[in-house]
Amino acid sequence: MRRVLVVLLALTLAGCGVPLDSSPRSIETPGRIDASGNPVPDEAGSAVLRLYLVRDGRLVRVPRRVTTVLGPRQQLAILLAGPTAEESADGLTSALTTMTVTDVDLLDRRATITIGDRPDQLVRSDEVLAFGQIVCTLTSQTEVGTVSFISGGEPLRVPRADGSLADGALTIADYNGLLD
Repeated sequence: MRRVLVVLLALTLAGCGVPLDSSPRSIETPGRIDASGNPVPDEAGSAVLRLYLVRDGRLVRVPRRVTTVLGPRQQLAILLAGPTAEESADGLTSALTTMTVTDVDLLDRRATITIGDRPDQLVRSDEVLAFGQIVCTLTSQTEVGTVSFISGGEPLRVPRADGSLADGALTIADYNGLLD
């Protein structure tokens, strides 16, 4: 009985093996591949930056590959640059086109964003999306837990998804109603 089991096991394993080539072939390092098995270009990077862009009045998380984990200042610079041509073709835009960010500070996981002068601090309808883009992008990385805004050295009242104004620390939860 033991022989029969050994023979059956050997036949089963032989059917599951790697096929043999008729001649030797070189082994190349294929690099990284995506889910469909296609090679990923080296310039894509090994870290993921999660940006929040706008589509149809909603905040959409857009992953981008970068070469290394970026700090809040670099993340914000990429966000302020807006969508790539491919992202624009996919219907993504940015509400940050009229906002001027002059500084970013990080202390105890709170990012403080300095916004340039704003005329009479009126809240435009797309500002909730602009502030949401910044808060959601920065808090999507572990380095930043909350985001606050200042202008002219004073706390800035920032619109949340529910229409209320906040002058303190914000998180992605403040924009849940706008997330796609």
